[in-house]
Amino acid sequence: MKILGINASPKGDKSQTRRLVMAVLEGARQSGADVTFIDICSLDIHYCTACGTCYAKGECVFDDDYTMLLEKMLEADGIVLGSPNYINAVTAQLKTMLDRMADIVHCQSFAGKYGCSVCTAGGSYANEVAEYMNMALLNFGATTVGKVAVHVGADPDAITGGEKTAKELGRTLADAIKNKTTDMAQEKIHTERKEYFKRLVMFNKDLWKHEYDYWKDRGELK
Repeated sequence: MKILGINASPKGDKSQTRRLVMAVLEGARQSGADVTFIDICSLDIHYCTACGTCYAKGECVFDDDYTMLLEKMLEADGIVLGSPNYINAVTAQLKTMLDRMADIVHCQSFAGKYGCSVCTAGGSYANEVAEYMNMALLNFGATTVGKVAVHVGADPDAITGGEKTAKELGRTLADAIKNKTTDMAQEKIHTERKEYFKRLVMFNKDLWKHEYDYWKDRGELK
């Protein structure tokens, strides 16, 4: 059972969000998971240019750290996303990664994986940003098991309680992977998204050969 934690705060070891990501991983580790932490701000990831090469060939035109990061995500059973709230959104570093994952959306490549998200904010919208990250995981095909949102501006000590909650979330994530937990509402979304993207890929099969072959090899398209 492999769980990957990705922190998108540029503050390095001083990051409050990092503390939450590490707490989730510690809870998962205590439940038997093999955990890995990645500081995405230390990686070199270029902006997506919407060229469509990933749709056609299953590869990107850029030779950067995204390829390594994607491999680790695809190898993982569970993924933890962490970002502070920057103007009511995730940091630019995480958004850059997410924008590179259009092929993952079309192929629903995270199907069968589980995930969760954590966010810190000075005073507001931590919950909304955490929910956005969970929605991204859901759009990739994963099943999400919860989130932790902590407002640290008015109460710097709130992070301590947040770590305890995050550690419990890590245990929940590990248990969901072990038990192959399902959520009926999310399963409905997965089914709808899968059918939508199959139709979209079929319509563009002459341009998106990689994605057409991906679904066809799984017996989903003729």
